[in-house]
Amino acid sequence: MSCSVNLRKISYDNGKVLFKDIDLNLGHEEKIAIIGSNGSGKSTLLKIIAGFIAPSSGYIEIFHNKINYLKEFKKYRNNLAYLPQDVSNHFLCPTVMEDVIFSLRARGESKNEYLKKGKEMLEKLQISHLKDRIIFDLSGGEQKIVALAGLLILEPRILLLDEPTSALDEESEQKMVKILNSIKRSMIIVSHHKSFIDSLTPTIYRLDNGDFLKSN
Repeated sequence: MSCSVNLRKISYDNGKVLFKDIDLNLGHEEKIAIIGSNGSGKSTLLKIIAGFIAPSSGYIEIFHNKINYLKEFKKYRNNLAYLPQDVSNHFLCPTVMEDVIFSLRARGESKNEYLKKGKEMLEKLQISHLKDRIIFDLSGGEQKIVALAGLLILEPRILLLDEPTSALDEESEQKMVKILNSIKRSMIIVSHHKSFIDSLTPTIYRLDNGDFLKSN
């Protein structure tokens, strides 16, 4: 199986060792979940994979290319999509459609093209009715899905999702499950919500007390 991401002996120490010598392989279009207690380092590990934080030791390979420095993640930015736990500071435009198409406009796509892609993305995620809504008037669940739309429109090959169900009600959670199950992308999902990840993938790792083990 071709791998999207490989972790090689990844450790992180910020005065306290959060985790040590983590190895992980994420295959093409494979979904992996990471669970663990609060403060176990799940979100930190995801930020290391996203290239926002440097590990204390070890290295990451993206599409079999070794990453030696954080600046080397730049060439993979369009292929690595990171959804933070709190998306309230994620948005750059006031309305849903403006924000979803922002990255396409920024890279110079034609108006016809970015409007077409924006319309298609909103339809795919079943949020066309939110097109002209002010983002900060939306519910937490709606904001999460809008933020995801803004990532997916760039057609990334890898999705990194940090607690995608936080602040979601049951209806929004089920909608998120349906969306993520429909997406054929390599995916790492950090969550404490067992029933949610069970509905997405059987491949689950537990990070606790520095240990990183496959969960049965």
